[in-house]
Amino acid sequence: MNINFTLIAQAITFAIFIWFTARFIWPPLMRAVERRQKTIADGLAAAEQGNRSLKEAEVRVQTIEREARAKAQAIMVDTEKRAAAMIEEAKVQAKTEGGRLLAAAKAEVGQEIERAKASLREQVANLAVMGAEQILKREVNSGAHADMLSRLKAQL
Repeated sequence: MNINFTLIAQAITFAIFIWFTARFIWPPLMRAVERRQKTIADGLAAAEQGNRSLKEAEVRVQTIEREARAKAQAIMVDTEKRAAAMIEEAKVQAKTEGGRLLAAAKAEVGQEIERAKASLREQVANLAVMGAEQILKREVNSGAHADMLSRLKAQL
């Protein structure tokens, strides 16, 4: 065999192999590579979008936490104010009630004093009549003496 023929045959065989590979094997292989690249690119884009969404969610969570803490603080302050107002109102009511009870007690004491004075006047008048009867030992005009005792009661 001739070496030139072998080289030319090998070159032709190699050219046919390249043409066959370029025509039938390379396009599906490139489509598979391109699909794989697209899938990887889509996955990377989705991962990047997921990272951005995660960061946005973290920011929203922090904002919501701050708002919740502020609302809780406001509720606590409002509750403390209401409690203080209720305490003050109870104090005012207690003072008012105490003043009312004190006034009622003073009025009752005043009435008791007036009753005691009236009773004492009556007793003094009776004692005066009895003393006058015993001293005078004579006939006493009860109508005149009753009138005199009424004037004496009024003076006492």
